Amino acid sequence: MKNGFHVYDADTHVSPSAEVLERYLDASFRPRLAELAPYRHDTGDGRHSYSFGRKFYRRVLGEAVPRETFTGRESAWRGGKLPRPGVQDADAANRVRDMDDEGTDVHFLIPGSFMSFVGLEDPALEVAMARAYHRHMADFCGQFPSRLKSLIVASARVPEEAVREIREWGNSNWAVAVKPLIPADIPPDHPDLEPIWRAAEEYDLPIAHHSSTWNPPYYPAYRDVWDNIFLGRLASHPWGAMRFVASFIGGGIMDRHPSLRMGVLECGFGWLPFWARRMDEQAVYVGGTAPLKVKPSEYLTSGRFFCSIERQEGEDMFNTVTQYLGDGVLMYASDYPHSECQFPHSIENILAWSSVKPPTRQKLFWENASRFFKRT
Repeated sequence: MKNGFHVYDADTHVSPSAEVLERYLDASFRPRLAELAPYRHDTGDGRHSYSFGRKFYRRVLGEAVPRETFTGRESAWRGGKLPRPGVQDADAANRVRDMDDEGTDVHFLIPGSFMSFVGLEDPALEVAMARAYHRHMADFCGQFPSRLKSLIVASARVPEEAVREIREWGNSNWAVAVKPLIPADIPPDHPDLEPIWRAAEEYDLPIAHHSSTWNPPYYPAYRDVWDNIFLGRLASHPWGAMRFVASFIGGGIMDRHPSLRMGVLECGFGWLPFWARRMDEQAVYVGGTAPLKVKPSEYLTSGRFFCSIERQEGEDMFNTVTQYLGDGVLMYASDYPHSECQFPHSIENILAWSSVKPPTRQKLFWENASRFFKRT
């Protein structure tokens, strides 16, 4: 709690090491570990991480050719101090100490690089890693069950495996959402994914979208930013979210599953009014959607759509979006422990938005996330 407000952080990250994930792999999968050796990378701290297809954006705008020494990942740390060790890996106690320092009641945890295995030809590899992650989260979050929550990774390439994971973990205390892991060639509205949406609705689990910049499935048009991270990062998350929202709503998924909730995380939020109006117009002008019961924008204001904020978009943008969509959509998020967060002052920076009244502030910090994520 901070200044009398409960705080639910809707966008934080974990990236368990290869050593941790390997402890939780199915025994039947262990003979295949040697196949993963090319994707096991030294992190420089005695541990390793699993990832595939890491893309660098080496060209600086205004220069003719890429710089081999420029990685595109030279972002500066924006917080007042660094998080404690192990908070992304296996040290749940250190993570909760950081939460107490900042005044956060609940962290929603989003996994990292192992999901890039969606870019490998064999989907059994991504499924094995997701299953290991779920077991790890059961132990990690289980140490502080009221403070730490995460998601079920649902493979869109193997929907039956996704459904199995939802049924295995859907009643657990730690699993409060489903993240569909969708490769570039499968649209979210594809009929083959219906079993995932049906199972998520059955277990009262919302669908959470979070784009990817560096690894598969990347983001839409990642090849069309002229090898530049400024253009790529500028466009990646918003466009990924815009496309997902339009496909999900336009495909009629929210009509077929009337209690299913959907939200987007770490994708900005200032685009929402524009996108709502544009979806309404294009649905009438060019069509191409499933038959919808209401205008696309009305799904955004239905109480079943949610979006996390980003501090840099500011108080005035928050007020504008709230004016258009109401105060039941936007959720507080910090991006902890990534460099974009301002730990340990992330909450204080939002509390400084003096024009936001206490009832709206409490919805932003707590109530909207509590309605979005599964209540356990």
